[in-house]
Amino acid sequence: MNKKEKYAFCFQKFAEIMPNPQTELHYENSFHLLVAVILSAQCTDKRVNMITPNLFKALPTPQAMANASEEEIFNLIKSCSYPKNKAKHLKNMATMLHNEFHDVIPDDIDEMQKLPGVGRKTANVMAAVVFHKPAMAVDTHVFRVSARIGLVSNAKTPLETEKQLIKYIPDEKMHDMHHWLILHGRYTCKAIKPLCNECKISAACDYFQRVER
Repeated sequence: MNKKEKYAFCFQKFAEIMPNPQTELHYENSFHLLVAVILSAQCTDKRVNMITPNLFKALPTPQAMANASEEEIFNLIKSCSYPKNKAKHLKNMATMLHNEFHDVIPDDIDEMQKLPGVGRKTANVMAAVVFHKPAMAVDTHVFRVSARIGLVSNAKTPLETEKQLIKYIPDEKMHDMHHWLILHGRYTCKAIKPLCNECKISAACDYFQRVER
């Protein structure tokens, strides 16, 4: 199975298994999603979804979060990973968003990355989910799963993975494929013990072929 056939097979199977893939983060608006994505770094979506209701009740807007102290934000997010750093990022992000962007998240990936705590992965998530742009955010699941299946070759960094993926994924499938790879990595192609016997795309997977031999 060549690369083009491998992608086509994955598109078909993923669409059958997960016809409407979506982020598992809970949010009501673009600012809430941005905060949730920042919090999700090295933290599970489940944990983030436990934190954000009280956080957004107390600090629902960029201005409210900008006016809060780092200590106040820390106390609201302390059950997530790296809460001290994230509290600092959230306050600084909200301050810039309010003062320089007038509470409007820019739809340009480079502009978004000017916001504290917003790296390329976070900017790509926002571009894809909020602005419906053909952007591929590479998190730990996408990085691992795309390499295991063989959708990418010898990619050493998330950016290399991103560049290889967008070469083969049509714009109209980019949003779905991002979520398919994340959800597949979260529930089937797990980091420690991938559930290969339950996997519906094993016929196209390089890792499975190596293991089976």
